[in-house]
Amino acid sequence: MTLTELPRRTGGPAGSLSSVVDMDAAIGFVVAHGDTVDRARLSWLRTGAAPQPDALTSAEVGQAPDGGWPAFWAGDVASVDATCFRLAELDDLGALDRPPARKALDWLAARQRADGSWEEDETLAAEAPDWARPGDPEATYYLTANAGYWLSVADTDGAGDPGHRAAAQRAAHYLAAQMRPDGTWPSYLLAGWLAAATLYRQTMFYESARMQVVLNDRLATMAPGDVAQLAAALRRAGLADDDWLLTNARRRLASTQRSDGGWDSDAGDAFEVHVVLAAIRACR
Repeated sequence: MTLTELPRRTGGPAGSLSSVVDMDAAIGFVVAHGDTVDRARLSWLRTGAAPQPDALTSAEVGQAPDGGWPAFWAGDVASVDATCFRLAELDDLGALDRPPARKALDWLAARQRADGSWEEDETLAAEAPDWARPGDPEATYYLTANAGYWLSVADTDGAGDPGHRAAAQRAAHYLAAQMRPDGTWPSYLLAGWLAAATLYRQTMFYESARMQVVLNDRLATMAPGDVAQLAAALRRAGLADDDWLLTNARRRLASTQRSDGGWDSDAGDAFEVHVVLAAIRACR
């Protein structure tokens, strides 16, 4: 499929977002298996209800003085990957405008390298997993897509911090420059949808569309957790509800939802609630 052949939708009208999957079952799964923060995230995603202070405290705990959050493998050193994960939780609580999130975004912007990319601190080289290892090109691309994504989506309607906006634009240009002629990217699968979302948010629509074609071609073989994260990220970046890629992703989620309302996670049972919350964000 070429870009000129991209359909707006495939397979007929998309219908309402919540009609594709069993939302009641998904909600019940989070209620049954989630913790205080997970249930607060669910409430905000469903109704916009402000979280209780204890949920915000739990989500923000452990922030390093410089603004980042350490990963479980990083000791006391703040991690780009872990900080982006915390920002995802805070986003689901409607808390990106709170001081801890703003401080984390400041830290991300300050950590950006001159070429627009991000790497983890060099002192973490021995402990970092493959996807975050300093000096590894695949890890660099993934971390750049992740950090660029959060700096992009936190800039609501261009009213955010100018420094954050400039960092996000530099990240987008770095990501586009690394893209191959066939629309693929030199990194992990999840880096693809984070990069596509970042490019879309930075109005680099043609470059984003090239990546979206590749992602659509891979949907049928993606794990359900990946599909949920892909759809949630692209919706958060501003893709229309009836976008052809999101329509296909929702169909894939509907076909893989379990009878208990959840979806399988390649990262293990402990991450299934995060997958369900991503699916709810994608389908609400």
